Amino acid sequence: MSGRVPTGSIIPLRSYSSHHPVSPAYSDSVPLRPGHTDPMSSSNPYASASSPAARGFNEKKKRNKWLWIGIPILILIIIGAVLGGVLGTQLNKNKSSSSSSGSSGGSGAAGSGAVGSNGGGGNTVNTGVPTLIVNTGVNSAAATETGANGEVYLAVATDTYMLPVYATGTNTAGYAAPSTYSSPSSKDSWPTDPSPPSNTSIRDHPRLIAPAYKWTALTTGGLIANDPYLKFWNQTIVNNASSTLGDDPTPYTEDGGLSGSGVLDPSRIIKMKVKNWAYAYRITNETKYADRVWLELQTAAGNNSDVPFGANGTRWNPDHFLDLAEFCNAFAIGYDWLYDYWTDAQRDALMWSILNLGLSFGLAALNGDSSASAYSWWSGLPKNSQVNGNWNCVINGGLTMAALAIVDRDPTNTASQILNLTPSSARLNCFQGAYSDGTWAETANYWYFGTTGAAEMSSALTTAYGDDRGLATSNPGWEWTSLFHIYVQGMTSLFNYGDHGPNKYSTTANSLMYWANVFNQPRYALYQRDHYDASEPWSMFWYNPAVSGTWWDGLALDNNFNASTGHWATGRSSWSDNAGSYWAMKASQLTGHQTHGDLDIGDFVVDAMGQRWFGELGSGQYLSDGYFSTEEQNSERWLYYRKRTEGQNTILIGAQNQNVGATPSGNYGSTGTQQGAAPSLNISSTDTVFFTTDMSSAYNYTVKRGIRFLNGRQQILIQDDISGVPSGTDVQWRAHTNASISISSDKATATLTLASQTMLAQLLNAPSGVGFSTAQPTRVSGDPPVPTGPNTQEDGDQSNPGVTVLVVDQSSTGAAFTYQVLLNPQWPGVSSSSYVTPTNVSIDNWSLTSHN
Repeated sequence: MSGRVPTGSIIPLRSYSSHHPVSPAYSDSVPLRPGHTDPMSSSNPYASASSPAARGFNEKKKRNKWLWIGIPILILIIIGAVLGGVLGTQLNKNKSSSSSSGSSGGSGAAGSGAVGSNGGGGNTVNTGVPTLIVNTGVNSAAATETGANGEVYLAVATDTYMLPVYATGTNTAGYAAPSTYSSPSSKDSWPTDPSPPSNTSIRDHPRLIAPAYKWTALTTGGLIANDPYLKFWNQTIVNNASSTLGDDPTPYTEDGGLSGSGVLDPSRIIKMKVKNWAYAYRITNETKYADRVWLELQTAAGNNSDVPFGANGTRWNPDHFLDLAEFCNAFAIGYDWLYDYWTDAQRDALMWSILNLGLSFGLAALNGDSSASAYSWWSGLPKNSQVNGNWNCVINGGLTMAALAIVDRDPTNTASQILNLTPSSARLNCFQGAYSDGTWAETANYWYFGTTGAAEMSSALTTAYGDDRGLATSNPGWEWTSLFHIYVQGMTSLFNYGDHGPNKYSTTANSLMYWANVFNQPRYALYQRDHYDASEPWSMFWYNPAVSGTWWDGLALDNNFNASTGHWATGRSSWSDNAGSYWAMKASQLTGHQTHGDLDIGDFVVDAMGQRWFGELGSGQYLSDGYFSTEEQNSERWLYYRKRTEGQNTILIGAQNQNVGATPSGNYGSTGTQQGAAPSLNISSTDTVFFTTDMSSAYNYTVKRGIRFLNGRQQILIQDDISGVPSGTDVQWRAHTNASISISSDKATATLTLASQTMLAQLLNAPSGVGFSTAQPTRVSGDPPVPTGPNTQEDGDQSNPGVTVLVVDQSSTGAAFTYQVLLNPQWPGVSSSSYVTPTNVSIDNWSLTSHN
């Protein structure tokens, strides 16, 4: 779907922090923690070509220009937090060849790299536990950045994965549960809207997300001056706007052709820049920013003779409709936020561009016109073809923004008709993208695109008309999709299963700030405000300065997201210590994910000591033949290693893919530990969480898997109970890592080394003669060939440099057997005698006390 997210093959196991990833490579408006070095600055050690982060990049572009970046280095593409270890470095593009394949993704990027490094590069490894990046006294700085209600920066630094680093200690002084001030200071809260709009009286300009009274509150009202977060974000945005003023107009650069990923990158770059420039103009009143918006938009409208910009009539590329929607969004922001600056002639010029190049195509698609059949699949028409993913969100969001901007000036009535159609389309499709438990229907990475588009649409309707037409409340699961995002973020990266999508040029996790207001969940805003991608214009209007408290206070460490379509569970040792432990495992159905999933029941990731030890390979090459064909068993998608069962951290039997129609079940148990107000948490030796799944339906044999914490969450046990496999059939336990591996002579212990950290994997209770070995992350012997087609040179199976597969391999004897893999991170200061060896308890008998 929208754009792509950074990560591809095993890029270092963590390459995307939940907020954009492991290294959030954001867009131009990369948010920096106070006192930190600008990632784009030559003084930033991570910007050096000789640095580990830089060395990890795979800059081979071919047609692909989606660079996987670990630490923001180009345009700060928000990708770091979202990716994860074992991700690749090679970039990939998205291919949408038809309405069916198109639904699978708009433009995606994949990498081929190492599973545990700090950069987006493939064969780089992390150089240490989360290291503070230029921590130049943030604490003391924060003391001078105290808000009217006593708020200060909670995070003290940013680690190598661009995740916030918090102070340690058990003192609860100064910490409190998430809340919103009931009587905040007038200088630290939004004023009441003096002229609320209604469905019969649309708000004057600016009306999109940022009404005039909020601009006033930020400046003369004192919010920027009195709130440390708003002050920091504002400075970053204006700096980003200033630093790009001298850029040439964004060129019309196609990615894989107009029917491939089209011009999605240019559209999002333009949106990002226009938003920054328009914001800077309204904050500073300096006309240079507004004039730069005009040059950019005139170029994108095809009115700059020095910069050719696509074909007349279709230059916004309806063939890859995401492009068109993002152009609409950019023009809407430029038109609305600078409305008072434009002359009538300029307003008309922008309006006709929006109508002729954008909304006319959107109206045809939403009406189901036959003329739009080649590009209208995203609309969900006919109504039995639900598109519960980011495409519908981004497109309806862009069309709605554009229509709202010009509806009271449009002589054709097109904008009004659009506004009668987009809400119903979004309710039936976009807002069904969250399952009942909040899990995003596509992947943890595509969550960014879907929820951003949805928030823009809901927010703009609300600021323009006073309500969002019931969008946010149309699906009860939508309230919990922000919580899904929080839990799917590990200690280094997301649990980044499936495809990771396009670069996040214009997409962040700042929708959490909006949903915090909608659902009265201040925790969401408190969580997001400390993250690297928070410094962009939407946060200036979605953030409520009256929120207060510590986001983790009262939040359970573990969670079971139990909707069968996306079932997964996770456990961790802390919310505030990135050097702690984390695991997540899937037991979800394999279809219904907009062709972005993998054949990955039982797949898991593991973080400990600031490293991702076992991680995901990420996206394949989006332009590869058949990549988005279908989710059927015989789909060409399942011929690519990164999508096949052998490319996942799970069980492989007879070198065959899992059954796409599998219906795994799951069982979960947790001691229910919640973190308190203090940043440090003491855990008892019996504190645990476990998750088991019966994934037999994926194999047609009895295969059950479980994962749990042992010994006060210091050790992790992964167990598989397998029976009924015919004699002579090959059975493999497989897990992908960026670590170097040495195996003991008896093959019972594998020593993994990653960035000066060590983890021991012990094989317990295995059949006689069975032990650890390693394999290359390539298709196994006997796999059918990958498709060949017009993209043969870029097709084939991508390499995964820097990645090794830890394997337990045996030929079945026909008897039942068990694999127990015990993971022992070598924690600093913990003696070998402190580690425990679990008993062999059948998975059916696992409980909270079964391994005490």
